[in-house]
Amino acid sequence: MPIYTKTGDKGKTSLFTNERVWKDSVRVEAYGTLDELNAYLGVVISAIKKTHVKSLKQLLLTIQNDLFFIGSYLANPGEKRDLVALKQHTDTFEDSIDEMTETMKPLTNFILPGGGTLGASLQYARTLARKSERRLVSLSREEGLEPEILQYINRLSDLFFTMSRFANHTEKKKEIIWKM
Repeated sequence: MPIYTKTGDKGKTSLFTNERVWKDSVRVEAYGTLDELNAYLGVVISAIKKTHVKSLKQLLLTIQNDLFFIGSYLANPGEKRDLVALKQHTDTFEDSIDEMTETMKPLTNFILPGGGTLGASLQYARTLARKSERRLVSLSREEGLEPEILQYINRLSDLFFTMSRFANHTEKKKEIIWKM
């Protein structure tokens, strides 16, 4: 079976409900940015080589699965699903943020994205999470959206920021202070 269907050649795609929508609809844009973030996380995971940051890998794999779940949820607007796991993962993110933060010096200034390759990559993932959040907020304002999804994606960007700092700290990469 070929990968191409030719059904999207005129700018429309099908939701799981078989409803045809424009590819630039707020819903498709929302799950498209989640797909973009998910694909980039594959790049980030492939960059994890050092034993001392491998603990991040399992958490990133969980996030990839969650992003697929949210994307499929958004592509099937009529189906109600249990979002308890997203709430639990949001709580896990907060615990992970707290644990990683305890190992680092307190942040007293804004820092520039960078450091090592992994730290910089996680900062980019943070920006993709924020982009996804903006699209999800647009969808929420237009059609409504469960608060668990918005909470999850909001906390996710905080997690990526902290993971970036943690990776740089663990790999002994210097954070660069932003100067006006």
